[in-house]
Amino acid sequence: MDTSNSSPVLPISDLLASMVSDVQAGLGHARQKTLPSTYLWDDIGSALFDTITLLPEYGLSRAGERLLKAHGEEIVSRMSAPLAVAELGSGTAHNTRWLLSALCRRQPTTYYAIEVSRWALQRCRAELATIAGLTVSEIPRFYLEGLEDAVGRLPRSHRLLVLFLGSTIGNFERPAADVFLGDLRALLRPGDALLLGTDLQQSEEALLPAYDDARGVTAAFNLNMLARLNRDLDGDFDLRQFCHRAVYEPRHRRVELYLESQRLQRVRLRKADLDVELGAGEAILTEYSHKFDAYEVTTMARRARYRSVAQWRDALWPFAHTLLVPD
Repeated sequence: MDTSNSSPVLPISDLLASMVSDVQAGLGHARQKTLPSTYLWDDIGSALFDTITLLPEYGLSRAGERLLKAHGEEIVSRMSAPLAVAELGSGTAHNTRWLLSALCRRQPTTYYAIEVSRWALQRCRAELATIAGLTVSEIPRFYLEGLEDAVGRLPRSHRLLVLFLGSTIGNFERPAADVFLGDLRALLRPGDALLLGTDLQQSEEALLPAYDDARGVTAAFNLNMLARLNRDLDGDFDLRQFCHRAVYEPRHRRVELYLESQRLQRVRLRKADLDVELGAGEAILTEYSHKFDAYEVTTMARRARYRSVAQWRDALWPFAHTLLVPD
């Protein structure tokens, strides 16, 4: 495996300015305070999430891996050669290696790992090191900026398979998911495709333990966002005064994650020039995880001007991979 890392990450000043703007807007709400789930994903958050995927309660990741292991050959056979792969939020690429291995048995392949966590990119290199014929190109950027970078590097003769796995699309509110898929489609060319992972609807009793595990790993993952704000924005959140809470909201078919204040408190974020007052029991919303019906994926794709050409569903956990092409 060859590796390259020629794409610079956004300047620290730009990242900090974006964080300041997001935090000021989210924590300034009088009714419901929010923090973007983007800030869950620093190096510590990525390592904690990697642990979450191994927990018995969290069947989603194993379902995605089973599908790629069983159907990787079929997925890549539906694409024209020569083919490159770009993954939005690659993480450690633990599951993706099955598809990349199948593709590299057919042709030498370039894989663009688009991921903001340096820790995850390091693990990604190690995970894929034994795949013969694979060149890994790291792009430490956010989703669409990273994809634009990858498309700019791609030879005109190559087609591109974009991976958006793990049901990350469920972290968007539904109208925002349509906008995101449309923006992504605008970067694709004829012959390109998107493999979209979606967690499917199941009972509240089955879902909630995946987001509030008995070992407290998900709680640590959620609370780590406050530790990141303390570090990056010179804050003084006392993590001992917050608890993790997961709630299923049936009307929107989603799990919602909160950080709940255990007492009346005031928090200072100096680099954001922000004071935040939180009442006892007041909660900060940190993440949505929407669940889908299988048919809904097709209609969502159609709204963003894709056509569904194939879908694979796991037999043990309600999860699907759907192959979409620009319409």
